[in-house]
Formats: sequence, structure tokens, C-alpha cells
Amino acid sequence: MRIFHLSDLHIGLKLINRDLREDQEYILDQIIQKATEKVPDAIVIAGDIYDKAVPSAEAVEVFDHFIGKLRNAVSDSVIMMISGNHDSAPRVNCFRSVLDRQKIYMIGMPPQTEEDQIEKVVLQDEYGPVNFYLLPFVKPSMVKLITGTDENGNNLSYNDTIHRLIEREQVDINQRNILVSHQFYLPMGESAEEVERMDSEIRTVGNIDQVSADILQKFDYAALGHIHKPMKAGGEFYRYCGTPLACSVSEAGQNKGIIMVDIKQKGEITTEVIPLEPLRQIKVIKGDLESVLAQRCKDYVTVILTDKVDLDVIDMQDRLRLAFPGLLEIRRETVRQVDYTRHADSERELNPFELCCQFLGNADAEEQEILQEVINTVQEVTK
Repeated sequence: MRIFHLSDLHIGLKLINRDLREDQEYILDQIIQKATEKVPDAIVIAGDIYDKAVPSAEAVEVFDHFIGKLRNAVSDSVIMMISGNHDSAPRVNCFRSVLDRQKIYMIGMPPQTEEDQIEKVVLQDEYGPVNFYLLPFVKPSMVKLITGTDENGNNLSYNDTIHRLIEREQVDINQRNILVSHQFYLPMGESAEEVERMDSEIRTVGNIDQVSADILQKFDYAALGHIHKPMKAGGEFYRYCGTPLACSVSEAGQNKGIIMVDIKQKGEITTEVIPLEPLRQIKVIKGDLESVLAQRCKDYVTVILTDKVDLDVIDMQDRLRLAFPGLLEIRRETVRQVDYTRHADSERELNPFELCCQFLGNADAEEQEILQEVINTVQEVTK
């Protein structure tokens, strides 16, 4: 069985001051072309279909055209997708019964009652069944009626919540099982601070959303979404495929692609990254004004000027915009940067929670918990 693993389409995203509709349509058409060439039996999209919970009409139109053309291109492929933390779970969950008949499974909501299970789609090949477990993005509060609470009546951690949800499925490890999930799975033995995160990702204060990747060992392959840089979550077959198109300047230079998974009999799996080439690259060009202007291009560009002398701001901006039609921003390296580090000898920047705690002084555990909830709420509202 051949599977295409995609995630984090973020349809409707704007890159600083740029509308990416043309770029997204270009990369989505490329995905359709690759599917036509490779003919996967299943195509999974592991969350963050849209960039906003309430997407614009234009974003919905782009997604509609993509799914329509994909369905026509590979009419026998089963298309499966889940909601991510950027999506509206109830909206993704609409028209389930109609779409299922078209072999399109859009799962927005995790289990809601004790009788509910994680959505399971079973496909067959010459080796028998392949079980796809489709688990949308989950917050502990969303499933506490199923997973329960701690001894004080508080929500469980993300880690305990996801472990309980998956453990109650009683996955038959003698069969071939694939998990499609949109969470922050942390490889065993690593700390959250060691995982490189992109500027376009929403991160929780204190990384409270981390989930130990040990739970993935129940599955033959885990098609993961949420992390925007391609990454392995502790094993060759537990993978984040990353975004198909760079969503921030921090992703400049990254190689984007589709993970193609071929699974035969139990334990026989191979993966291959099918590269995707964007309409425009994202570049960071650094140097003095004249050397930067010599590198003119039509890509999306962040310019970092190193000139030590004053420049005519209006003239400089006009010349840069003429040289770079896709100019994103202009930075001056000589401008003094605010240092948010805790100690002079530390190079690590503090996250918002640490900064607030440092400002407030000796906050007790209860105050820190309240502060953490407030910051997470603000980040979710402003995403």
C-alpha cells in the first residue's frame, strides 16, 4: 500500500505583507501532479488545513479546488485529513456522511463520549487490512469526559490525555496500524527546548502541550502534523513531513516535500521524500546596500543591511523594492537589538512565560499557573 503523507497546508496564510494564494495554488497543483505520477492508495493530511479557524472565502475556494482536482486525478485514492490547532474542529467535521461516500474522510472532532472511539478507516491490500487511526488536534479540556481529571479535578496534561485516548483503542499490534495525529510529540530522551521550532508555529508557554513519543510505538507509521520543519519523532517511521510551502522567514532554505510511504507486510516499510519546488523561494540576503542590490531576484526576500553609514531611507527603500518585487522586510544589523537573555553569558532567548516571571519576581506556583493559562489564551486568540 502506498501512502502520501502531507500536513500543515495553512491555506489562507499571509507571509508578513504578502498574500500567498498564487504560491499555495502552485504547490497544491504540484501535489496533484505528484499524486498522478505515483498513484498513492491513500493520501493523508495531518492537520492545519487552513491558517485560520474561520478561513476567508478565498481560502475555502482554494481548498475546494484542490480537493476537487485531487479527487479527479486519483479517483481510486482514499483521502483522509484531520483538524489541526489552526482549524475549527466543528467546521472540518461538517458533511462527514456525504464525503465518506466519496472516499474522503475529514475528521474534525476527537471522541466526545465514552462510547466514541478515535475514527478508524480500514483499507485492504494483498497483505490484509491497514488500520488508519485519525486523531485530530486535542486539548485536555476537549476530552476530559473520556480521559477523566486528576485527583484535584483539574484537566490532565497533554501527555496523559493523548496516552489515555490511544491506549483505550486497544490497538492490535499484530496488524498494520497507522496513526494520523496533530500534536507536539517529543522524542524520548530529548527536551522540548532541543527541538527547533519555526516562527510560524504556535507554541505554548512552558511547552505544556508536549507528548512523549513512546505512545507512537504501537503503530507501524505515524503521519504527524504540527511541526513545520521535517523531523523524525524518535524513529524512522514516526515523521513530521513539515509544511509543503515555507510559512515564515525562519524556514528559508528548507527542502519541502511529500513523504511517500510504501508498506507491505507487517514490518516491511520504506519511505521516500518527494521534493516540492515553490513558485518563489524565501531568502535572507545580507550585506551592504550595493552588494544586496546586485543579487536582485523575484523571490520573497528579507534584506539585512550591514552598512555602517547612514542611508537615505526613502532612496534605499525604493531601490530595494525595485530590485526585489517580493521584498518582505528590511532590517539594519547596526540597529541595537534588545537583549532578553536572563544572564549576560546566556545565548538562549526567554519565552513569554519566563519573561513575565522575571518581571514579576517571586511568583508562587499558583500565580505561575494562572499566568501560564493567561499567556496561552492570548496566544490562541491572536493566532
